[in-house]
Amino acid sequence: MTAVTPTAGPTVVRGGGSRPLAGTCPLLRLALRRDRVVIPLWVGVVALMVVSMPGSLKSVYSTAAERADLAHQMLTNSSLRAMYGPVFGDSLGALAAWRIGAYAGVFAGIMSLIVVVRHTRDEEESGRQEMVSAGMVGRRAPLTAALLAALVANAALALLITAGLAGQGPSGALALGLATAGVGMVFATAAAVVAQLTESARLAKGLTGGLLGAAFALRAAGDSSVSDGSSVLTWLSPVGWLENLRPFAHERWWVLLLFAAAVTLQAATAYELAGRRDVGMSFLPTRPGPAAGRLGTAGALAWRLQRGSVLGWSLGFLAAGAAFGGVTKGATDLVGDNERTRQIIERMGGQSGITDAFLATMVGMLGMVAALYVVQSVLRLHGEETSQRAEPVLAGAVGRLRWAGGHLLIAFGGAVLIMLLGGLGLTAGYGQSPGPVLGACLVQLPAIWTIGALAVLLYGVSPQVAPAAWAVAGTALLLGWIGPALDLPAPVLDLSPFGHLPKLPGGEMTWTPVLTLTAIAAALLATGLAAFRRRDLTTG
Repeated sequence: MTAVTPTAGPTVVRGGGSRPLAGTCPLLRLALRRDRVVIPLWVGVVALMVVSMPGSLKSVYSTAAERADLAHQMLTNSSLRAMYGPVFGDSLGALAAWRIGAYAGVFAGIMSLIVVVRHTRDEEESGRQEMVSAGMVGRRAPLTAALLAALVANAALALLITAGLAGQGPSGALALGLATAGVGMVFATAAAVVAQLTESARLAKGLTGGLLGAAFALRAAGDSSVSDGSSVLTWLSPVGWLENLRPFAHERWWVLLLFAAAVTLQAATAYELAGRRDVGMSFLPTRPGPAAGRLGTAGALAWRLQRGSVLGWSLGFLAAGAAFGGVTKGATDLVGDNERTRQIIERMGGQSGITDAFLATMVGMLGMVAALYVVQSVLRLHGEETSQRAEPVLAGAVGRLRWAGGHLLIAFGGAVLIMLLGGLGLTAGYGQSPGPVLGACLVQLPAIWTIGALAVLLYGVSPQVAPAAWAVAGTALLLGWIGPALDLPAPVLDLSPFGHLPKLPGGEMTWTPVLTLTAIAAALLATGLAAFRRRDLTTG
């Protein structure tokens, strides 16, 4: 890149003199302290998903012959390869790496990009970095501290995965742990580059998340075409590198060099860009928007701020629904004569026949992921308030409820949109009439809204506790994903609002839990908004 002056703005004199890394250690301690809840939560949930997988698989496929048959079926099913990747062995460790490896890498990438953007572009956008940089802080210290915080998180994740799977084979456990952390660090450094280019933390997260989605899509496209992970498309994706390291199946240790090269190159690029701009500036200027007309109301402003997120989630659900629909065609072959697998799918999707039960399971998964969208959209209120962008809006003729209502309409209404698109994708992939599947998708909304309304309540009480809504949504996802496989007691599964919904399509429609959850969501929403009206705004 040529040395072009970034977006115009006042030059900020930065401390640190000729020591570009001065102040890195204090900034790292501050970053870890601020993320003392978020990082352990992410690391703990992802590690638990990975280390619990061998036990779940053993409970379903208890003999070596059953596991060998499963591996053979996966190699011949292109739809399942697109979802999970190819199988390189029939041991419990190899099957666990196949079943959860790609998703663990994706979650590590999401965690890492959030951490890096939070402590780089987000700090600059809020104005806090300018005050910090007025002291003895080097030009590249904030970026270094952010990357080190991401490294700490990924190292902890790698350690937990290695320790938790060591019983399946220490070499394979180490390979899976390092590969998962490697994917995380690739997208941590990618986020560091994007944070230098953009002027908005929201845009930085969105662009990096788009890169992560593209990496998963490349891996899926490559794996659907060949059964051994050798596709060029797979090798273009860091998620594909994870599977081609082949944990628990004669590991290819040289693949780790790809992670190291990508991290080094991207980190060097981020450092170079960080040295060429002022605090708060960016290489890609923000396009000014109109101050009237389309942005003349609080709702229009909320839509402008969140439309990119809604579009991204919509496209993602449409694609995911199509992929799930394709997998449903092979549901009967996947289950085969394995009674334990049938029982798990029926616990997740109902007793209405294996195909309908599988469809109900996929609809339930879409619903639990949609809860993450609602939490993210609701917590946009938290971001606007703590970054002090809400105060100028509320200082005018805009009431608090009107301001919050614009964002909440997008959060709760957006859930309807993405679930309908997910249902359309399912029917397109499976090739059946859309009515029953779309109805099943809509039945998920009361549970999604309940989690979103709880996020509103937490935010209304205090912005400091609002991020705990992520833990609620993550727990619901974890219970729905691995709870039935572990045969957890019904009272534990019922902690998730999704556990109370009727299993559709195929099952009997019961209105009592649907109406009850809707009433609970309405009560939580009203209570949260009432609490928000009474409390003071915060600036951090």
